[in-house]
Amino acid sequence: WLGINIFLFTYYFLFFDRDERYFYTRAILGSALAWARASAKCLNFNSMLILLPVCRNLLSFLRGTCSCCRRTLRKQLDHNLTFHKLVAYTLALLTAVHTIAHLFNLERYNHSQQATDGSLPAVLSKMHLQGSNKWLNPIHSNQTTVEYVAFTTIPGLTGVIITLALILMVTSSTEFIRRNYFEVFWYTHHLFLIYFAGLVIHGIAGLVRGQTEESMEEVHPHRCAQYLTKKDEDCSHDCCKAPEFGSIPAESWKWVLAPLLLYIFERILRVWRARQKVVVTKVVMHPARVLELQMQKKGFRMEVGQYIFVNCPAISLLEWHPFTLTSAPEEDFFSIHIRAAGDWTERLIDTFQQQNAEMPRIEVDGPFGTASEDVFQYEVAMLVGAGIGVTPFASILKSIWYKFQQADQTLKTKKIYFYWLCRDTGAFAWFNDLLASLEQKMAESGKADFLTYRLFLTGWNTSIANNVALHFDTTTDTVTGLRHKTIFGRPMWNSEFAAVAAAHPRSVVGVFLCGPGSLAKSLQKSCHQHSSLDPRKVKFYFNKENF
Repeated sequence: WLGINIFLFTYYFLFFDRDERYFYTRAILGSALAWARASAKCLNFNSMLILLPVCRNLLSFLRGTCSCCRRTLRKQLDHNLTFHKLVAYTLALLTAVHTIAHLFNLERYNHSQQATDGSLPAVLSKMHLQGSNKWLNPIHSNQTTVEYVAFTTIPGLTGVIITLALILMVTSSTEFIRRNYFEVFWYTHHLFLIYFAGLVIHGIAGLVRGQTEESMEEVHPHRCAQYLTKKDEDCSHDCCKAPEFGSIPAESWKWVLAPLLLYIFERILRVWRARQKVVVTKVVMHPARVLELQMQKKGFRMEVGQYIFVNCPAISLLEWHPFTLTSAPEEDFFSIHIRAAGDWTERLIDTFQQQNAEMPRIEVDGPFGTASEDVFQYEVAMLVGAGIGVTPFASILKSIWYKFQQADQTLKTKKIYFYWLCRDTGAFAWFNDLLASLEQKMAESGKADFLTYRLFLTGWNTSIANNVALHFDTTTDTVTGLRHKTIFGRPMWNSEFAAVAAAHPRSVVGVFLCGPGSLAKSLQKSCHQHSSLDPRKVKFYFNKENF
């Protein structure tokens, strides 16, 4: 992406550095004009793209229409937030370049206005005395300062506003702020409305000007520039006529109009859909402060691994938080599991725990597609969940359970490896029933080998370890009550991938993660290391959930 922007910047830089319409403007500003205009063009280009990755309905539509596309093409849709951040960082960098270039421009405008040496910049800066359309230098007084232009003109004031808005949005988007002060991130991010409004009107006043086409035909700068500094009072030459200048037309609105209309349509659709009535049919409080909500909504259709946005007006009218669906498409309800992980989730859990209280109203927007939708497109799947990140795989495993019940012959997946990493034993409790049911159903149907799961406890104390040691010979695990024993510590991913590659030497293996970035890097590295260069042998494809 950086290479694309460097190419565009270089192209526009050379264009403005050679465009004859700005011959006289360059005489005052030098190369700073090309730096400012090239960065402005690239800013428009990136502003055009910044909203597209967060148009979730558009992405879900593209995911559906690309169902027959190659995996590598479909996987690009899973990097929407990464692309959104990349464009945002590019905007921040280009804004810095654009601002610094214009600071140089203002200083040179001011210096040229104050010059009395009869040079070309000095002569051009005095042309406002000859008529209203003649001026090239926007500074018409020796007392005008750079600060005055920055805070009293439309381009200057809007530039300051959109720069401050961009700084606040970028800084509040850091992982620390998002995780610890989500409300700050949420509200600050809506400054994008001010950013786009300022961007559209930023160039209306047209302080940067160039020679008009009509004037160039009469007094071309290459032919007539020398006469501006050597003009006699009784001059009768064709070049004796003074050049006329006009503003550069504002173009930002042309770049961002279509994305803004698309985003507005997206928001209208989401607001309309969110207003549809949601009925909470069941509330279950699981250990480790995990709240399960089972809901129904007219016309709601879902696929495995999808997610929804949830709003509770009793807590906040504007805050919407994403949660992965834990129900299966075959069920007549949809469910989510909410772990206490911040002010909003704490208040939501407390609200539903209150006795004799009226059930709070819940609004739902979605569902939206994710990488986990593709799990049944692979012959072999490795599912990795960390803590509450197991939720998309709950939906997948439930759907498999129903497919076995219905004897679904279209199921392409032949083997699933499931890994769940938890810090405390309480987190296992709400998911045990599903795993136990799967164990029993698969044993009854003669497919006990279909699902291999490993539970990893990454945090424990001495009493837990002693209890496990005393009951080591029991047939069921003392922590979960399941047949598979809980493993203390973290997985050795090289060993796990090597075992899967050996068991399925000619298969395409989909690796799906819902968890932290550090774990994603380890899994992605293992996918590359254990994939064969021979297309006829094992290949690992990494997929990560992004909300």
